[in-house]
This record gives sequence, structure tokens and C-alpha cells, in this order.
Amino acid sequence: MTDDNRRLVLAQRPTGLVDDATVELRRVPVPEPEEGEALVRVRYLSIDPTIRTWMNDAPGYLPPIGVGEVIRSGGIGEVVSSTSDEYHRGDLVFGMVGWQDFCVADSGASRMQVLPPGIDPMAAINVFGVTGMTAYFGLLEVGRMREGDVVVVSGAAGATGSSVGQIARAKGAGKVIGIAGGPEKCAWVVDELGFDAAIDYKTDGVARRLHEEAPDGVDLYFDNVGGEVLNAALGNLAMRGRVVLCGAISAYNAASPPPGPSNYVSLITRRGRMEGFIILDYVDRFAEAQADILTWLLDGRLKHVEHVVEGLEHAPDALNLLFTGGNTGKVVVKL
Repeated sequence: MTDDNRRLVLAQRPTGLVDDATVELRRVPVPEPEEGEALVRVRYLSIDPTIRTWMNDAPGYLPPIGVGEVIRSGGIGEVVSSTSDEYHRGDLVFGMVGWQDFCVADSGASRMQVLPPGIDPMAAINVFGVTGMTAYFGLLEVGRMREGDVVVVSGAAGATGSSVGQIARAKGAGKVIGIAGGPEKCAWVVDELGFDAAIDYKTDGVARRLHEEAPDGVDLYFDNVGGEVLNAALGNLAMRGRVVLCGAISAYNAASPPPGPSNYVSLITRRGRMEGFIILDYVDRFAEAQADILTWLLDGRLKHVEHVVEGLEHAPDALNLLFTGGNTGKVVVKL
């Protein structure tokens, strides 16, 4: 076993994209698990936009990462030693592992989920994990999708957006429209994932194209980006349309908060509803969603794609991919 534990810690709070001054590599002793704990070697990191928000000194659903603390991140690890009845050597576990080589799992605040034998780690970190759960409950519970709905999702070539569109098709949406950046991503969500149409926000007029693709309005808009795209969707709502606020990735690196969407008055005239959510509210129902997702995976209605980056030291670059449009599918760092 290695003599030290590499950790990426927050050196200073970033302005804009994460850079070399934001994160510092430190080497510390490998943690010594106590009675009832397990030592976990981190194998994969889940790279999610919310990590960037945790780096800010601002209130949120979890406290900010402190300067000098390891970067918080979900991921998958392998149990290498254990004195716990919950964890056995060789188990793969999912939990908050952080940007580091080793961590400790226990039965309390650092509890991790043991993955069933034989499960594909990429599926576990993607569609069976927080990404898939966010897509499932955001669309079906918060958005209250109905059969025949015209569903639009932004960030359609990303981890959550790609799952949202496929789940909408599986649940009988009348039309699924993705918004993505660039012709390759737009072609991918249509040709590979089965979306009915895609809009390139970089070159198309989003509001105009939404009206063309959904002339009677958008029944459900699943928002991952905020900003001008959210504004365009609000301006094209159908009567009693719903807007699900999952993320606002276009604003996470902004120096100041963007102005509110001017088309919010459409919620009044269209009797619409806009609601945000946090996936932690649905933890006790994950098994329900995972059962449906397994069915769709087995019958080919749901696909998962990962953009894998090699090496702990490249985790900051992997995070930046989410904001520069350099990924297709779920970004994962392999240690």
C-alpha cells in the first residue's frame, strides 16, 4: 500500500473557472480506521456542477467547503480493510469520498452504500446514482410529467439532461426536445438517445426554434442551465406549463448573480408553475427509481455514457469540462 494519501484541498475560493491557484495537492498519512470502520480506496469520482458551488463562501443545501479542506465529491471506492460488519474487503461502495486516494466509511455520518455484486461501476455512478435519481424525480415528481407532454430539457448532452430526455420518452412524452451546444451533441441526443429534436443554443435562436418545434407551447421544461435559455423557455410555455429548476450552470462561474428572467410573467398569463428541488429530499425513494431504471436499461430504452478523465490530479480539469462544454455524458475521474 502507498505510504501516503494524496488529497486535493481548496487552497482559495475561485473566481470563474477552477485554476491552479484554487486547488492544492497535499500528501498526508493514509487514515487509520477505528473499530467499526473501513478503509476505502477511491476508484472513481463523480464530477458534478454542484461541486463548483460548494467552493463558494455562500449558503446552500450543504455548507461551503472550507479553505484547506478536501474537495467534497461523491464517488465509488473499494474496501481494502474493515473492522465493520457493514463493509467487507473487496466491497465496492458509493458515498462522499472526496478528491483523495483514501477515505474512511463508518455507520454514521460517513456511511456508504455497498454496491450489489456484479454491478457496472459506471452505471452505479451515473444512472443508478445521484445523476439518475435527479433526472427521475425532477421530471416525474417535481415536473409531474404526463403522457403526451411536450418536454424540453437544457444541457441535453450532459449527465442529467441526457437521462431526463430518455426517461421522458420511456414514460410516454408526446415530444422530447433537447437543447445542447454544437451540431455533434445535437445529433447525438437525437440519433443515439432518441430525442425527437435538438436545438443548438450556440447557433440557433432558442426562442424561435422552440416555437417552431413546439408551436402549441412547452408543457414541461427541465432547466439545467438558467440564464437566457431559461428565459426563452419561459416565453414558450404552454397553458399550465411546468418549469423544473435543477441547476443554473451558466451562472456558477459568474462574478455576480445574473438578472432574473424577464419572461417570468409568462407564469402568470400561462398559469404556469416553476419549482426548484434538491435530490436529497428523495433519498428514501431511490430504490423505487432504481427499479424503473433497471427495467429501461435492460429493454434498451435508457443508455448511459461516461466521459472518463484519468488521474486524481486532473479532477479540476474534469470539473471545468462541465462549464466549457467539453464533455458528452457523465464526467467521471478514474483514479
